[in-house]
Amino acid sequence: MKKGLVVEIVLVVAVVLALVTAGSARSAASKSTSPKSSASTKVTESTSAQKKMRAKRHSRRTRRSANGRRHRRYYERFYLSSYADDVTAGDKTAGEDPIVRAAAVEALGNMNGTVVAIDPTSGRVLAMVNQKLALSEGAQPCSTIKLVTSLAALNEGIIDKDTEVPLSRRWKMTLTHAIATSNNTYFEVLGRKLGFEKVAYYARQLGLGELAGYNIEGEHLGAYPDEVISAKDGGVGKMSSYGEGISMTPLQLGALVSAIANGGTLYYMQHPTAPEQVANFKPRIKRQLAITDLVPQLTEGMAGTVEYGTGRSVRYNFSEEQVLGKTGTCSKDGTRFGWFASYANTHYGRIVTVVFLHGGRPTFGPKAAEIAGRMYRNLYDHSFFAAAPGTTPDHSEDSAVGASH
Repeated sequence: MKKGLVVEIVLVVAVVLALVTAGSARSAASKSTSPKSSASTKVTESTSAQKKMRAKRHSRRTRRSANGRRHRRYYERFYLSSYADDVTAGDKTAGEDPIVRAAAVEALGNMNGTVVAIDPTSGRVLAMVNQKLALSEGAQPCSTIKLVTSLAALNEGIIDKDTEVPLSRRWKMTLTHAIATSNNTYFEVLGRKLGFEKVAYYARQLGLGELAGYNIEGEHLGAYPDEVISAKDGGVGKMSSYGEGISMTPLQLGALVSAIANGGTLYYMQHPTAPEQVANFKPRIKRQLAITDLVPQLTEGMAGTVEYGTGRSVRYNFSEEQVLGKTGTCSKDGTRFGWFASYANTHYGRIVTVVFLHGGRPTFGPKAAEIAGRMYRNLYDHSFFAAAPGTTPDHSEDSAVGASH
């Protein structure tokens, strides 16, 4: 009996060993003779990796609101190029300051935009590069409208430059910081406190909705609405923070910033087109603005824009003299707008510069500020600001920059 049991055990072990050996052989054969299976594994791994990447991208584009609903982030598409050739074609330059003109043309380069330089003490346009665009019906002013809202709120006594305006339960901000960082929420709050009637009144007093120039051939009119835009579009808050529903021209913005630079005189913009017009040039005042006491409170924020805020790209190229300004960036119907309105505040005079760009994604306010910085750099390198005290530089047949007061 014992001998038979041993024989049975030996047979079972032999069978098991045979099965294990056969399985190993089949596995080895499969690895050596089935590349198709290996490729299939790689494809599966690759597909899995692609799915993970897509899921990751989707998670970056998707956000959940407080109620748990998913919101897909909107990626705007632009259809206009930020670059152009021959932007100066057709410009009338015989009455312009040659040094200012050359500095503006070089600074703009091949960007699709315009540069307008103005003497703020007379309203004389010293240079207007790409006059076709500069004299067009304009575009949404974006955050440059914050200058209008600031002056309105200051004059109405709603704020001063140090007033901390509550923006949320734990968040307050002053005018200086709000201008420098171009905070939309701050100016929406101011706009709602002012109301549409007052916002519109000050905007029109500062030149919006009317021609800025005096007998400038080809100048088009910007638009300021007679009624507040709908609540769906943001109402008076959006009008006051980035100019929703408003169209402003570079000349209108230039006239406004010139009035800030000179302390309250809104001049008609005049663009001489011949030497005799330069020789016989006479300033024309549109109206006096009661902003003299408000300007120092406003300009602290404009200085901050360049020193540490949204317009600090000016300093990539120019930091020898103080520059005060305001940027603007927004888009409409597939076109992006980039604004920068500023003035160089030197010991020998002031010059106002408005840069307006339109195009695609490379177009935005800080890029316009960078172009302004290049222009001021060019002027500085050509000793434009280096006049003797009490005099103004004379680069053509009329003084180019008014004396600083």
